[in-house]
Amino acid sequence: MLNYIWSAMILISFVVAAFNGRLEQTAQAALDSAGTAVEMSIGLLGIMCLWTGLMGIANESGLIKIIARLIRPITRLLFPQLPQSSPAVGAIVMNMVANMMGLSNAATPLGLKAMKELQKLNNGSDTASNAMCMFVVINTASIQIIPSTVIALRSSAGSGNPFEIIVPVWIVSLCALAVGVTLSKVLQGKEKKPVCVYDRTRKAG
Repeated sequence: MLNYIWSAMILISFVVAAFNGRLEQTAQAALDSAGTAVEMSIGLLGIMCLWTGLMGIANESGLIKIIARLIRPITRLLFPQLPQSSPAVGAIVMNMVANMMGLSNAATPLGLKAMKELQKLNNGSDTASNAMCMFVVINTASIQIIPSTVIALRSSAGSGNPFEIIVPVWIVSLCALAVGVTLSKVLQGKEKKPVCVYDRTRKAG
């Protein structure tokens, strides 16, 4: 769908430019923007490698796991219908931590794993469960301690103080998260608490 939207926007812009007699300026602007995009991408490479490396060190040193243990009580409040022994809870926690630390590459597979585990607890239903909706809200409005991508873009664009957006980003993210979680809780339907396969195995043993 996005391909069609972008194609339509490009086509409309060239039609309007031709109608106004500015086709040459439009073509030149497209070429200049393409060059700027390449330069910005190269500029982003250094700072992105820096933050990815730092977050990778945090992961290998065990800092990520420590933070994950600290936020587990929060998951009990947000996902009361999930058995805490379920792999879904572990994947959710790790996804939240990866997003907080700016490890988007690590957060994506963890998010997919969490949704897969949540679907297993959804009794094969084609309708998203309350837990799945809540997880999507949290993942979308994720709070980043260091918004490395935005900082890198500002630095590449020549900002004098690219780090000054950190506090505003925290405030906006917290507000978005609070609104999203509140609405998700208010609009949730009633569900039966799923029985975890791992709990059954444990009891049988």
